[in-house]
Amino acid sequence: MVHKKVLFIGLHRPMRSPSQRFRFEQYISYLQTEGFDCKQGYLLNAKDDKIFYQQGNYLGKAWILLKSIGILIKEAFFRKYDIVYVQREAFMLGTTFFERQFARKSKLIYDFDDAIWIPVVSANNQKLSFLKNASKTAELIAMSDLVLVGNDYLADYARQYNPKVKIIPTTLDTDNHKPSTQVASDRICIGWSGSFSTIPHLEFALPLLHQLKEKYGDKIYFKVIGDAKYSYPALDIQGIAWTLEGEIAELQEFDIGIMPLPDDQWTRGKCGFKGLSFMAIGLPVVMANVGVNSTIIQNGVNGFLANSEQEWIEKLSLLIENKELRTSMGKAGRQTVLDNYSVIANRALYLEAFEEVSDDLDKTTTK
Repeated sequence: MVHKKVLFIGLHRPMRSPSQRFRFEQYISYLQTEGFDCKQGYLLNAKDDKIFYQQGNYLGKAWILLKSIGILIKEAFFRKYDIVYVQREAFMLGTTFFERQFARKSKLIYDFDDAIWIPVVSANNQKLSFLKNASKTAELIAMSDLVLVGNDYLADYARQYNPKVKIIPTTLDTDNHKPSTQVASDRICIGWSGSFSTIPHLEFALPLLHQLKEKYGDKIYFKVIGDAKYSYPALDIQGIAWTLEGEIAELQEFDIGIMPLPDDQWTRGKCGFKGLSFMAIGLPVVMANVGVNSTIIQNGVNGFLANSEQEWIEKLSLLIENKELRTSMGKAGRQTVLDNYSVIANRALYLEAFEEVSDDLDKTTTK
């Protein structure tokens, strides 16, 4: 067997970025057993990561960009790969130069799981927003040999520029994300997980959480994972930092998971991952009826969808008051993940995508 050499290129080091971790990193070992020689390249090490996402320090950020250019020059001009897999973008600025160099010598797979053609810039890098170029997404789609996306909304956008589009949902390793074996406490934990950039989605739900607290008092409490700097004393919320080591144990403290969202172009491109991560743990969920959430959730069976504040309160109240419903809905939610959104359920589809590109490479080579 002739092993195809594959470069996975992304911004972050392994296990740092949820997008990278759940879109391709957890498939690398499987692809290697199927005859692909895989390498993961990245631009930001742990030290650079802290500098890049802090406020100011533009000299440090400029040095990081120069180092990133050096990494990409080495990979694009001095290494040879059969397939290059670009996750979201190979370089953090507006140019598609490096992706074009990869596409000249290799088959290019382009993957994205958000509506990244909509301009969004980190709050700490607003002064560098002029360097971004959201329209590069369309260029990357057009030059690719295959485009992988996480849902129909993203696929519809991608097919405007390239007919070779496959939908592979963002998936979870259900051997890792699994229900707790601990006995639950008498108090009910309503939980949310995310990052500093998605805290506004949580704050969208604060008015209804206030009403629930007034209704149920000390019977319920709230937990927020992802941003240790976040604090909301009125509901006794102090954010907890996300760690890879503590990720599952922290989620397992939840009794109910929530995924509030506004309804806009950006959120319609989301892949429902927060809700899916709760469901994989065996938690009942209430999710905003936005985008792919309506595909994931059979309302009242494996979770609840909510449109209005009143619906959020009614459905969370049902779960707070009924332990049997929490248990049955949590089991149904986990089964949904096992059947449709797990690594095991999707790895054949993932392998098929790489084999399709590999076959196209062989045909090109033998001409």
